[in-house]
Amino acid sequence: MTTYRVSEAAGLLGVSDDTVRRWVDSGALEPSADAQGRVVVDGAALAAVAVERARRPDDPDAGTTSARNRFAGLVTRVTADTVMAQVELQCGPFRVVSLMSSEAVRELGLEVGSRAVAVVKATTVVVETSGGGR
Repeated sequence: MTTYRVSEAAGLLGVSDDTVRRWVDSGALEPSADAQGRVVVDGAALAAVAVERARRPDDPDAGTTSARNRFAGLVTRVTADTVMAQVELQCGPFRVVSLMSSEAVRELGLEVGSRAVAVVKATTVVVETSGGGR
């Protein structure tokens, strides 16, 4: 069984340690203790919380595309020349970078501080682990 300390769980979900502690206190996550007596939560239960938090019922476009990887966030940087642009979004704890035409940036009205959704459809996704395997 994979377990995570409160600080690790918080880092994985992009929330504060206090938020994870509140979830434990409210019963949303079942705590246990590791060999050193530290509070830990089960990885499968944490995954269920992550999936539930990721549901976006207020997103009217969710489900209208075959792409399943949607990252809602804020535009943090736009670098453009006359033909191409690089747009950076901060989507929760994740930075997503897109290359597109400068024309698309203008048509979409993308500027620093605007809301956008990065939609990713990839045939190859590399999954890595730390190799520690708990």
